Amino acid sequence: MQSIPLLSLRNGQSVPILGQGTWNMGESPAQANAEVRALQAGLDLGMSLIDTAEMYAEGGAERIVAKAIAGRRDQVYLVSKVLPHNASKRGTIAACEASLKRLGTDRIDLYLLHWRGAHPLAATIEGMETLVSQGKIGGWGVSNFDTDDIDDLLEEPHGEHYLCNQVLYNLSRRGIEYDLLPQAQQAHIAVMAYSPIEQGRILKHPALTALAQAHRVTPAQIALAWVLRQPGVVAIPKAADVAHVQANRASLDISLSAADLKILDEAFAPPRRKQPLAML
Repeated sequence: MQSIPLLSLRNGQSVPILGQGTWNMGESPAQANAEVRALQAGLDLGMSLIDTAEMYAEGGAERIVAKAIAGRRDQVYLVSKVLPHNASKRGTIAACEASLKRLGTDRIDLYLLHWRGAHPLAATIEGMETLVSQGKIGGWGVSNFDTDDIDDLLEEPHGEHYLCNQVLYNLSRRGIEYDLLPQAQQAHIAVMAYSPIEQGRILKHPALTALAQAHRVTPAQIALAWVLRQPGVVAIPKAADVAHVQANRASLDISLSAADLKILDEAFAPPRRKQPLAML
């Protein structure tokens, strides 16, 4: 099994290109132990980036993460997010401190604005920069920002300090390839792809199932391998059981040929014009 390739961020930190998402975790007490085991299995396999948010299960996902990383915090690159309605300067700081408490740690490696809301970006950035100076976060970024949002961000003082934009990206949601992804790649900004298999909705597509059979893997693994082959992109699929985690990890061992990629382009056409940023 090859080691997971790393992506260097602009602040000098490196992250694995395959991490773990936690959307929908922490919602069912009956599933909690399995979710913790799944995250721990991912850490054992080198998937050391764990993405969560204060929104997920109203803090429940962060509590699951806390259990998973207990005793091994230094092995983990931890990502969380502040909700837009909390993203004033003071609100960003307070939300981060609440997330730190739920996560059982004194620092979050990367803290994101979950999506753009009513609070001015300047206020959110001030909060983020304060948290960096206090050592409570290692760096900050954004999520669900389109190119015009990034332009606005860069007009603000210290806006250029952002490290990452987390967006929806998968075979059926390729709009960012037209403009946002090239913009990020040129600026050495990480793009973090959430829902890289479209929450399973694309997995019965004939092109995916045929390629999966040819490679003797699953359609989900083909879809994930397709995302992971893109330079500058980190994928954060959610897996709530150990077998699913292992399958995600194995997707890194799949090499898609030019012919494979052509088949996927014919089935899931790349964008030919600007598209509104897709969100889930």
